[in-house]
Amino acid sequence: MAFRDLLLSTAAIATGLVGASDMSPAVAQTAPAAAATVAIDSDDIGGVVRGPAGPEAGVWVIAETTDLPTKFAKMVVTDGSGRYVIPDLPVANYQVWVRGYGLIDSPKMRAKPGQILDHAATAAPDAKAAAHYYPAIYWYSMLKIPPAKDFGGSTDIPKEVTRDAWLKQMNNVDCVGCHQLGQEATRTIPAQLGHFDTGEEAWQRRLQSGQAGDAMTNRIAGAFGGVPYKYFGDWTDRVAKGELPSEKPKRPEGVERNVVVSSWEWSTPDKYLHDLISSDRRNPTVNAYGPLYGSPEYSTDMMPILDPKKAEVTYFKMPVADPNMPLSLGPGHAGAVMPAADSAYWGGRQLWDTRANNHNSMIDRLGRLWLSASVRGMPNPDWCKKGSEHPSAKAFPIDTSARQAAMYDPKTGKYSFIDTCFASHHPQFGYDADETLWFSGTGPVAGWVNTKKYDETGDVKASTGWAPFVLDTNGNGKLDDYAEPNAPVDPAKDKRVPGGPYAVMPHPTDGSVWYTVGVFAGNPAFLRYDPKTKLSQIFNMPKEGRGIRGGDIDKDGVLWGSASNGSLASFDIRKCKGPLNGPTATGNHCPEGWAFHRYPGPGFEGETTSAEASYYTWVDHHNTLGLGDNIPISTANLQDGFVAYKDGQMVMLRVPYPMGFYAKGLDGRIDDITAGWKGRGLWSTNGDRTPWLMETGMGSRPRAVHIQVRPDPLAK
Repeated sequence: MAFRDLLLSTAAIATGLVGASDMSPAVAQTAPAAAATVAIDSDDIGGVVRGPAGPEAGVWVIAETTDLPTKFAKMVVTDGSGRYVIPDLPVANYQVWVRGYGLIDSPKMRAKPGQILDHAATAAPDAKAAAHYYPAIYWYSMLKIPPAKDFGGSTDIPKEVTRDAWLKQMNNVDCVGCHQLGQEATRTIPAQLGHFDTGEEAWQRRLQSGQAGDAMTNRIAGAFGGVPYKYFGDWTDRVAKGELPSEKPKRPEGVERNVVVSSWEWSTPDKYLHDLISSDRRNPTVNAYGPLYGSPEYSTDMMPILDPKKAEVTYFKMPVADPNMPLSLGPGHAGAVMPAADSAYWGGRQLWDTRANNHNSMIDRLGRLWLSASVRGMPNPDWCKKGSEHPSAKAFPIDTSARQAAMYDPKTGKYSFIDTCFASHHPQFGYDADETLWFSGTGPVAGWVNTKKYDETGDVKASTGWAPFVLDTNGNGKLDDYAEPNAPVDPAKDKRVPGGPYAVMPHPTDGSVWYTVGVFAGNPAFLRYDPKTKLSQIFNMPKEGRGIRGGDIDKDGVLWGSASNGSLASFDIRKCKGPLNGPTATGNHCPEGWAFHRYPGPGFEGETTSAEASYYTWVDHHNTLGLGDNIPISTANLQDGFVAYKDGQMVMLRVPYPMGFYAKGLDGRIDDITAGWKGRGLWSTNGDRTPWLMETGMGSRPRAVHIQVRPDPLAK
């Protein structure tokens, strides 16, 4: 099937399953008159939403309270007759209101659990008022892309920048890799930045703001010759003059109306979170009903811990082995110690002050937290370097690592330093008897910790190992001397490849470990490492995929990833027709293993692909959400939530409030396997580096969210 056919076929909408069509107008959807009341329990709020033309189907009803230890909200979707039930609310007083496409927010009314509360929906008075509530993608897709004739050195676009490279950077690699673009705060220019004659000048100043200002400016002004300033400026100028999105979102339909979203504020208003963890990926009943642990990355050493049952937030300060080590910012990191220029929101304040730099964490079968975190400065100890007797160092010495690992036991409060020689990023447990913890971010090597051996010995050095990524290009099935990455293939030798793993994915059954590579440089690909042979295989993404970021593996060994062409990419090694080793198996030998499945939402003008810039994809092995086993779920970073791929169709899982929700990962947990939908769900957190850009503005804290799918919109 051709690439365009793949995109169009997977964008088809199945009645009863998917309501994420992006071509239908956002008009009020009405249904025959509903019953006056709905059945509720003493901990529910329910009722009917009616508009000028009758009951309103597929709109959200949101209940929020500040009576609990931290701000809490719960939101549901109305059924085809405009009825709703917000189930299982903690005892508190709530503000309740209606939000939906084609509407403006209804007045907030006070209610408490056990009450019936009907709502009068308010139709949007004009297109501008209606568009205010559209997901960011509808605004971001208004950004113009330079025409093909402007590439190749004929204009001020650097000659080495191709149109595909430009589109990749406008997708999930650069700006949208850290922020949601298109929500109100980014489609406008903050007045606090001052007056500018053009939008281009405004964006030049805007990107200097804060501790990532140098990195943002160097990327746009350096690699892209400053040309994107003009296009971003044109975009915000047109928005300021009143231009509106050309496409409109459709309201939730089918199973999308069964979604229940709960959210809790945690962390602090001036810090962001990269991710959270709730359970053991392999055994999702671990830590049932337990606390959630946040990963603050560059922002702080204070790990927030949320008890969702009590709505309480506590903190654990992550230590480092050397308290005098420098902040984990600056060279080798995505931020500077001091802001490049004042923020429109925080002035010249230094907000990020971490040393631990916890990027991601995983929970093991005992409920302990294993962190990708710095424990020291970048120079490695001698046992990692050339001259060491450590087997891995003898094979491939490593001089520096920007981030190592740690283990935190909530039962004892003990925090242990796991001083790895390789750098770390995303960790994942394998399925082997050694409980091996594999890492991405390890540069030119596969890196791991044998956690069973560590538990038995406490010896980090003996429990840690790494190996370079080497292709079996001589085809003899074993590791031999190899040619270096910049050397041509030698038929008598193997061939080392640069690696650069971004996501790590241990295979559930065969012991291999897969990675996404080439995210920021080189060919985007899935790379396979075999711990038994220490040999690797690499499978380059076809050119039309443009790039890849986060990925995961399903129980059948199929790889899934967030592609840079607005689609969910999949790769199935079982479809490969040619040899998987030998001198021709260097990356481009299995295009037939790849497929692309278009995400919902509009695309840039002239593009058949979606403008959705998904950051990460995760596979639900154990039906933690309720859509079934083996369901790939991607972050929908420009659509305020997530998108699941089920039976060839996309299911939107939107967080309607606050607008601007942006996640970098997700996790599933089963709290009670006997409790049906109430005992399971997905967990995530807002991961935008600037949480104050959400609709709630300054003072907003990151939000942890629990997403559940009930059997029908009125289930309680």
